[in-house]
Amino acid sequence: MSLKAFHVFFVCISVLFTLGFGAWAVADYSRTGSTASLVMAIGGFIAAVALIWYGLWFLRKLKGVSYL
Repeated sequence: MSLKAFHVFFVCISVLFTLGFGAWAVADYSRTGSTASLVMAIGGFIAAVALIWYGLWFLRKLKGVSYL
């Protein structure tokens, strides 16, 4: 597996984890009403959006490099 393929895989897994964390924090906020949980949920979703943006930027930057 090339470094590019691993990087894309790692970014995709990171996006899934941050979305899962954001969903968990929303569920915790709905259960407890804690402001900290709401802040963590917002932060998780912002991080997911930033990772998606970074992944797309990375793919555009290395368009000519193969995955092998």
